[in-house]
Amino acid sequence: MPDKKDLSLYLTSLEKLRQYVEQENFKGYDPYDTLNSPIKFKYLGKFAAVLALQFQKRNPVNIRPLLGIKKEHNPKALGLFLYSYCKLQKHQTEKDYTKQINYLFTELKSNYSKGFSGYCWGYNFDWASSGKYINKYSPNIVVTAFVAKGIYEYYQLTKDAEALNILESIGHFILKDLPITETKEGICISYTTLGVDNCYNASLLAATVLAQLYHLTKDEIFKSYALKAVDFVLSKQHADGHWNYSINEQGKERMQIDFHQGYVIDCIEDVMRYTDTQKERYAQAINKGRAFYRQQQFFENGQAKWRLPKIYPVEIHNQSQGIITFCRTNEYLGFAETIANYTIENMQDKKGFFYYRKLKNYTHKIPYMRWSQAWMFTALTELILAKAGREND
Repeated sequence: MPDKKDLSLYLTSLEKLRQYVEQENFKGYDPYDTLNSPIKFKYLGKFAAVLALQFQKRNPVNIRPLLGIKKEHNPKALGLFLYSYCKLQKHQTEKDYTKQINYLFTELKSNYSKGFSGYCWGYNFDWASSGKYINKYSPNIVVTAFVAKGIYEYYQLTKDAEALNILESIGHFILKDLPITETKEGICISYTTLGVDNCYNASLLAATVLAQLYHLTKDEIFKSYALKAVDFVLSKQHADGHWNYSINEQGKERMQIDFHQGYVIDCIEDVMRYTDTQKERYAQAINKGRAFYRQQQFFENGQAKWRLPKIYPVEIHNQSQGIITFCRTNEYLGFAETIANYTIENMQDKKGFFYYRKLKNYTHKIPYMRWSQAWMFTALTELILAKAGREND
């Protein structure tokens, strides 16, 4: 039986967060939304947009209203909220979240990126780096996969044929519009439609969608692509259990170790589950990866390190992903609670929302809807259901 006292803590925290996000109608600011300003930074010099975006991401004072930036719906956030509300509705039948669930599903099915082989979604803001500029709502697999995750749970809850059609349409987008790199180790599905890249977690998120489609349709093509994507990423795991972020065409990896370690672990598990695949090397990779994640990326008190070897800032996405990944197994469930306890105590505001970052000398408290609230909503949902003993379905 779950510890009622601890469960009450998480239920209270989630309820406070639920009231906040519903009060905001699921709209909010984002760490990367600076280019939604009417100020055309990209016309102010080669690096103006990049510098403006990076400054705003780090700025703890919310000047977005002064820049003309408005709170908006973010499709990835809506997907995460839809997923969580559906899971709660399925396992907490004494409550009725029908209104929220229908609203979120309607928003997502009505507001997708047009002109592609199937349903797909992108971020609700332009994004700039030194090498490229990506327009608002340009679709990518990360946003699309988390929307698909929500719609999959919606279909499981409602058996709505329209939801199944949308999921199958997403499969067409993945296989027809996203560049796919084939190697002797397997395949890597690109992050965006704009060019070839080999980002491990993004490819595995695509694989998870394909695995879910196999689970629903029994189409072997979906299973084949999903397993080949896992094979590729397994070939890139380091001896100590970690994965870096990506690899370029010259074979050089981008060394970024953070919450994406949790993404990779969870995706491999999901592909195994949805395709009913039992491979010892998959299980070994998961175990090594999870052990590294626990031992190297968190302190004993539940505080996550930022990006190895850097400790600060304490980042809400690292905290939330740790809860999600560790509450999946009984072996680590207690540590998922430790992370949640630290996060609620140190990063939840009395108004219900969660802070973005804690640094050594100050806390960045701007309530970002996607990066902070949607992820903690999902994390608390997963932890509550894990502690209540629900099946991992």
